[in-house]
Amino acid sequence: MTVPSLMQNYQRQSYIAQLHKFYNELSQALVQYQTSANAVNLKEAGLNSNDNVAVFFKTYFKVIKECDTMDDCFASAYLSLNSGKKLEGTYDKNMKSYVLASGAAIRPYYTGQSNKIINLGLDTNGPKGPNIVGRDFFFLYVYNNGLIDDTIGSDTSLNAPLSTEHREKMFTNMCLNDSDSGCFGKILNDNWEMNY
Repeated sequence: MTVPSLMQNYQRQSYIAQLHKFYNELSQALVQYQTSANAVNLKEAGLNSNDNVAVFFKTYFKVIKECDTMDDCFASAYLSLNSGKKLEGTYDKNMKSYVLASGAAIRPYYTGQSNKIINLGLDTNGPKGPNIVGRDFFFLYVYNNGLIDDTIGSDTSLNAPLSTEHREKMFTNMCLNDSDSGCFGKILNDNWEMNY
């Protein structure tokens, strides 16, 4: 193996470790939140508005910086995985965002759409590079049943956990085609490996 390929493998493992750490922390916080409210789902527990989502993250995570938009907490631009094209207009940057003690930047947005209730932009290392979707920047989706998965796309009848086939479809149709979504599901399918 060459030195550049060793470095690339190390970087990918580092991105995955940071992503997996956040995923586990968020999963545990969601379970604790729902259990403490003795609720059957997250909406019933109180995750039913952007204000309540903000309170949730400030309660369960150590927030070291709060931003009115993504501009002050995230990198100024993100590139797509395949083409390296700058992503523009694929997500709303005008949302309250946070930097966590881990260095990760998050942008949670309550949608309340069907089973998918929170769209969560995550940069595992904040504004530091490489700032590429599918490397250090991901969109994760929180579902009303407390699970975290990838996007449902246009099929609002779906619920987490999503099927392997659906995740692969989202990876091909979105992640590999200059979108901000679809990469996280591929990582779940590949057992926390970045095989792309």
